[in-house]
Amino acid sequence: MEFIFYIFAGAGVGLAVGITGVGGGSLMTPLLILFGIPYHIAIGTDLLYAGITKSGGVYAHSKLGTVRWDLVLLLASGSIPGALLTTLFLDAIFTDAGDYEGLLTSSLGIMLIITALVLLFKGRLQKTGRAPSRLMSWTYTHAREITVLAGLVLGVLVTLSSVGAGAFCAALLLVLYPRMPALHVIGTDIAHAVPLTLIAGIGHLTLNNSDAYSFWVVGNVDFQLLGCLLVGSLPAVLLGAKLGAHLPSKLLQSVLATILMLLGLKFSFF
Repeated sequence: MEFIFYIFAGAGVGLAVGITGVGGGSLMTPLLILFGIPYHIAIGTDLLYAGITKSGGVYAHSKLGTVRWDLVLLLASGSIPGALLTTLFLDAIFTDAGDYEGLLTSSLGIMLIITALVLLFKGRLQKTGRAPSRLMSWTYTHAREITVLAGLVLGVLVTLSSVGAGAFCAALLLVLYPRMPALHVIGTDIAHAVPLTLIAGIGHLTLNNSDAYSFWVVGNVDFQLLGCLLVGSLPAVLLGAKLGAHLPSKLLQSVLATILMLLGLKFSFF
């Protein structure tokens, strides 16, 4: 009956994503860990889950013309090497998944807190980006270089935590490119998140894991768990999107941000 439980978990997270537009990796990884899934398995599985579930969004936004492919390439030129280097680092330095659990835990906590702050202050971030100042003028002048560097940091943190490919990247785009339409921010964010999470997830497939507890586990990915989450979440996202049109999304995002902040503090300090 365990697989039914995971299907419902996927449905719950999918519903939250459909209603609020955020919360996939931010909710899924902590939820799996709280269910007793080992940290490395939860993170590796969630990365592939995120890449697969967001692929349809890339196609939709591409058809609408709301993807800034030039910015996707800039972000990926930093994030993809960051993800690959992080995987190589984990594989070279640690011989067992338990050895880097503390690193994963801290990274997860930090990224949950950052995601919560982004959700709470998204409006202010966009205003900051539009505010004329010497610092912002310098930022606009070097926006391309900052985008690549931020992509590198994002690649490292997403590979370690599976969190941040959406909210962190969207916040970056809001600040660096404040005149970009909101739909283009979303489209560009999703288009970058798919290759990043897929490559980071594939990297987790290659890691040694002596603590594998299931026949379905390869590296840090549990394919049975992955299948159950997809079965539950894909239809739930569509349902959530329909419900979201009739619910106060700002209030729901504030509730979600509070939950993520509490989870982030738990994983960081407790």
